Amino acid sequence: MKGKVLRRIIAPLMAICFVASCGPTTMKKIVYVAWSNKQDSYSFISTLKTIEAIGCKPVVLDMVRSTDLMYQEDSKLKDAVDEHGILLSPLAQKTKTNRWRHSNVAEIAKDVDCIIFPGGSDICPTLWKNEGAWHGIEADTEYSAERDVSDYLLMSYCLEKNIKTLAICRGMQMLSVVSGADMINDIPTYFDSLGKDDGDTHRDAEKKVFAAHDVEITDTSSLLYKTMGTTTLSRVPSWHHQGVLSVEGTDLVVTAETITDGVPMIEAVERKDLTFCIGVQFHPEVAVRKIVDQEADAGNYMDLDSASKLFRALATN
Repeated sequence: MKGKVLRRIIAPLMAICFVASCGPTTMKKIVYVAWSNKQDSYSFISTLKTIEAIGCKPVVLDMVRSTDLMYQEDSKLKDAVDEHGILLSPLAQKTKTNRWRHSNVAEIAKDVDCIIFPGGSDICPTLWKNEGAWHGIEADTEYSAERDVSDYLLMSYCLEKNIKTLAICRGMQMLSVVSGADMINDIPTYFDSLGKDDGDTHRDAEKKVFAAHDVEITDTSSLLYKTMGTTTLSRVPSWHHQGVLSVEGTDLVVTAETITDGVPMIEAVERKDLTFCIGVQFHPEVAVRKIVDQEADAGNYMDLDSASKLFRALATN
């Protein structure tokens, strides 16, 4: 009981200490956030709260639209998806071929100098370099072709223009997809194919809480290591059933992993040739929110300082 009381007293005080990290409150640094079709999701709101917690101002960008696709008045794509909501292959191919140049991204992102791609639902497998199909899991069918196209175009723009980027969970997967990585369509199915057990390490099977596990930083020359200052990230919040299988042949470098039943799972990637381009498969913003909002299970996840470091580095580097 005493421990819970102490956490409720200490957590807000610790949060206050971070507010000065982006400069005077009258001149708040803007941290941009990629558009989402679900801006009321726990992860998305956590991202906004984390930006505010480090003393910066979150600004959500408008949706990026492709000039190769047709949009309805409600901004939904017209005649563009299959029965599962997945972007049709010919249209996905156009998006992958023409990338940001056939879009309004230069207008949408004209003032952007740093950006976060937050977590969210599965990415249409037709956008993968090695095109995939629907995974067949009825419980995971919340595709948004509009968001996928928007994120794909915006990510390709950020990479080419060397805009500082932090990509979280789905964001890391989109960074990997745009870069041409090989993907895992469903982690439990993948582990079954290997005769292994994922043990619900990466997502709670009942989808009630964020899983928590440790991550090992494997590249001590990486920006991730320089930012975090340790090789072990303890109790990271995790919620994903898809992942990155391999970045071989891309410009990405794997910088962290988790060994699950003997199988290495990619937990972080980065572009070392760019100023700041880091993708993490876990959810540090969730840990920040739980501490700042004094949620009952905040102690189950990473500490406030560790969870805030990537966001402060993005805003100040």
